[in-house]
Amino acid sequence: MYDYRLNGRTINVSDKELEIQKDFIKKIKKLNDDFEKENSRKKTMFISTFGCQMNAHDSEKIEGMLGEMGFVRADEEKNADFIIYNTCCVRENAENKVYGNLGYLKHAKETNPFMKIALCGCMMQEENVVETIRKKYRHVDIVFGTFNLYKLPELIYTNIETSSPVFDIWKEHKEIVEDLPSIRKYKFKASVNIMFGCDNFCSYCIVPYVRGRERSRRSYDILNEVKNLAKDGVKEITLLGQNVNSYGKSLDEDINFAKLLRMVNEIEGIERIRFMTSHPKDLSDELILAMAECEKVCGHIHLPFQAGSNRILEKMNRKYTKEKYIEIVSKIKEKVPDVAVTTDIIVGFPGETKEDVEETIDVIEKVRFNGAFTFIYSKRTGTPAAVMENQVSEKDAKIQFNRVLDALNPIVYEKNKEHLGKVYKVLAESVSGNDESFITGRLEDNSIVHFKAEKNVIGNIIDVEIIDCKTFYLTGKIISGLR
Repeated sequence: MYDYRLNGRTINVSDKELEIQKDFIKKIKKLNDDFEKENSRKKTMFISTFGCQMNAHDSEKIEGMLGEMGFVRADEEKNADFIIYNTCCVRENAENKVYGNLGYLKHAKETNPFMKIALCGCMMQEENVVETIRKKYRHVDIVFGTFNLYKLPELIYTNIETSSPVFDIWKEHKEIVEDLPSIRKYKFKASVNIMFGCDNFCSYCIVPYVRGRERSRRSYDILNEVKNLAKDGVKEITLLGQNVNSYGKSLDEDINFAKLLRMVNEIEGIERIRFMTSHPKDLSDELILAMAECEKVCGHIHLPFQAGSNRILEKMNRKYTKEKYIEIVSKIKEKVPDVAVTTDIIVGFPGETKEDVEETIDVIEKVRFNGAFTFIYSKRTGTPAAVMENQVSEKDAKIQFNRVLDALNPIVYEKNKEHLGKVYKVLAESVSGNDESFITGRLEDNSIVHFKAEKNVIGNIIDVEIIDCKTFYLTGKIISGLR
């Protein structure tokens, strides 16, 4: 982001870009209004999101822009006039699903002359993927990456005007554009990006290559966004970054993540603050103290350790040891006694042995995690790990993966049992997917709980007593009403 002079006034470049895109939104809105008059219906949209919470938040911005252009949500993907896939490249199966869906859409597009198909997100930053799209999926209309999300209105209008596919892939970020329109999935909770990109370059991870180097948003812009969300009725905020602990390093102001957390904690109306993800290599004592002293910060931290073997951690370029990780968790638990710790674990990294997995299991048993995302290593072209020797076979990786689950799941269940008979504040989030008479919510420690209630409790924080538990969720009953 940089400034320039116009008529004697200093203008932020992102302000200029935002006005340009708003002009394209107006033009497309006019076209869509004309379409509605001629066809007695509005144009529809369908957004499929793959991957992390960063992508989910980007999709909210995409929906916000499309909504201002006059699109409404389609009931089914096949009936949509504008379909966009916000893609992820962290795991191979997510990429394969995108390709499979695109094959299906080729036939769907033949029956709907108005259909436009767009692709964005991390997959589109990979040259081999873009070339595959150009050659094999010529029915795709718009392709862009992770750095120019805000240009979607311009890209759509260009495609309409030229009737030709539009590919706009940037190799690096240029600026952070603030104040994009957004349609949130929930009215009572929201995610806020505090930074973009990653400088860690873990040897298995493609993210730094597709999301770019770290750049932080100004604290003023973040705080202003949170204040506006609070005024709009948001009770819970999740601060997002590939590594929130690095926040502020690219800024000129005297700010870091611990200081930002304290600032957000002071905002009236916000009742819960979450954040993710933290990297163990630079989780500071200052941040731990802020977690303990800020009453709105939830007692939960997601702290990926990935592997317990120091040899494997070094090959992963994680920049900490097994012993250091356990020490950090001990510090957190000392300052925040009831904290829930969740993590990420990778099994089957190149060169990993049965003995290395024993070290991972040892960390699981020592830390006693409340939950974990467990993965079998997925080779990603372009990363150092992809060309390492001694790639682990899928068969052997699955055997070791099951050993890890056998160690982890009983501990997660035992941690859940500790909730039994206790009353907790629960943010009611949605109707249960399994039983419409139940509501699903989350405890402050991020545990999922299902409880019988009317739909009017959704969006409220209520008292719930935990009466039963399974490995991955709790069951409760309401003790008090809405607030």
